[in-house]
Amino acid sequence: MLSFGQEVMAEIFSRRSQWPFTKARSFCKTHTSLFKKILLGLLCFAYAAYFLAACILNFQRALALFVITCLVIFALVLPFLKNLLGKKLTRGLKPFENSRLKLWMKWVFAGASLVGLILWLALDTAQRPEQLISFAGICMFILILFACSKHHSAVSWRAVFWGLGLQFVFGILVIRTDLGYNAFKWLGEQVQIFLNYTVAGSSFVFGDMLVKDVFAFQALPIIIFFGCVMSILYYLGLVQWVVQKVAWFLQITMGTTATETLAVAGNIFVGMTEAPLLIRPYLADMTLSEIHAVMTGGFATISGTVLGAFISFGVDASSLISASVMAAPCALALSKLAYPEVEESKFKSEEGVKLPRGKERNVLEAASNGATDAIGLAANVAANLVAFLAVLAFINAALSWLGELVDIQGLTFQALSFTQVICSYILRPMVFMMGVEWTDCPMVAELVGIKFFTNEFVAYQQLSQYKNKRLSGVEEWIEGEKQWISVRAEIITTFSLCGFANLSSIGITLGGLTSIVPHRKSDLSKVVVRALFTGACVSLISACVAGILYVPRGAEADCVSFLNTSFTNRTYETYVCCRGLFQSTSLNGTNPPSFSGPWEDKEFSAMALSNCCGFYNNTICA
Repeated sequence: MLSFGQEVMAEIFSRRSQWPFTKARSFCKTHTSLFKKILLGLLCFAYAAYFLAACILNFQRALALFVITCLVIFALVLPFLKNLLGKKLTRGLKPFENSRLKLWMKWVFAGASLVGLILWLALDTAQRPEQLISFAGICMFILILFACSKHHSAVSWRAVFWGLGLQFVFGILVIRTDLGYNAFKWLGEQVQIFLNYTVAGSSFVFGDMLVKDVFAFQALPIIIFFGCVMSILYYLGLVQWVVQKVAWFLQITMGTTATETLAVAGNIFVGMTEAPLLIRPYLADMTLSEIHAVMTGGFATISGTVLGAFISFGVDASSLISASVMAAPCALALSKLAYPEVEESKFKSEEGVKLPRGKERNVLEAASNGATDAIGLAANVAANLVAFLAVLAFINAALSWLGELVDIQGLTFQALSFTQVICSYILRPMVFMMGVEWTDCPMVAELVGIKFFTNEFVAYQQLSQYKNKRLSGVEEWIEGEKQWISVRAEIITTFSLCGFANLSSIGITLGGLTSIVPHRKSDLSKVVVRALFTGACVSLISACVAGILYVPRGAEADCVSFLNTSFTNRTYETYVCCRGLFQSTSLNGTNPPSFSGPWEDKEFSAMALSNCCGFYNNTICA
């Protein structure tokens, strides 16, 4: 046992031995901010050195890193620019607050926009008059919605024209300009590369054979992967930042309220049931027009989660991404056309609505929750596809059996169904007004009908089958039946199917919103059907914009050089070149065939004709 004096001496010795550590801890606490700045500076310096080295060695290889770095720098610099120049810009705009000057500026801008649109259409459609059909289609859908408007005299034409104008300008940027087209094409390629990382996880769980050959193990894991990534981005606050910036821009241009604009902007990234959660505290006090806009945004867009699944089908990624973004301003515009605001909204402030960060405590928890939540969506998609396709196959078999009993061959559900009748006789003219060639209209109308009456998954899967047939060089017509649609029709169809506007989504939307605000169930039921048809029109108008702006890109195939080679597989290029050769060949009795056009006086023309006849049937080959 130690005496009291020994205990005191031991305590003093212990404290003296800990003094250096205590001083060091105190020093670190005092200069914590300085150490953080030094560490951050060193990390920034190291990244700058790495970034420069990557760009100097191979800029093309480092393009993705360059784009990401520029976006991050822009996001960091934007608040400083706002604080630095915000007051100066506000003072510079004060003269425009005069009501007469503001009204005059509005009329000048409106007149200049109208004249510019007329001149652009006159000059641009001179070479491609079929584009005017798509423009007439936009006018047709706007007139239909105005005729069915809830309050004709209260329509906010500012919101309508600004929304359609923003959609059109964005379409020009993405589809027409080389910079925008290449940027979104590159973005689509990066998304496809990113989605391919799903194979690493699904192959480990299910095995390589199932992942390569079975649809469920190809597309559905992508939904889980995307759900996980979106949850991480939401936890980090990146999704909220982008949504708020998009919502702010739409709000100040279109004059819509903060809550409805935020929900519609959120639909670009999340689904129809997740987007209302962004404005959950405000739903109870929103007007019917605002609720209609929220629903329309959900019906008119697709979530980022299922976007990955559609891309995995083989649907053009850049068209899907641009269609989803273009739908946001158009959804607000048509919503204010179909259900104008006649009540006094509580959310007219231009400051917007603040979005909270994710509730998860760390990144791992966010990733786990995102993957877990996506399981339900993947299971729902799988269940719907299994049920609809299985029931359809059974009905087809039963009808075929009944038809064979009375010597009627080929009796199927598609031949007799009410949906098919609507698609053939009602939707076909509507699809033609979108800019689709008349020969492609029956197939595109069927896809639009499948999307509306069944769901967009089945429609996109069917579209991918048509695309695969075209790319594999299958003949366009076999026994009088069209096998695939043109590239232009594919692009227009991709835009028209991009949305959740189908009958089954009514239950999903009502279920999701009713669970948030159960006391407003009757109000939700009043506007949901109108919102469904408005959302469907958004997708159709986006398709019309694509029809106006679409131009073939890339050089046409050099068929003379291509047919001079020994080709062994059928491709789309093979079909196009062989069809051109057949049209340039004529028979002269028993004499050898003669060739015209680019194949005239070419020694290999006869050999090329023989090769083409080995792949395709034609009267020249007989």
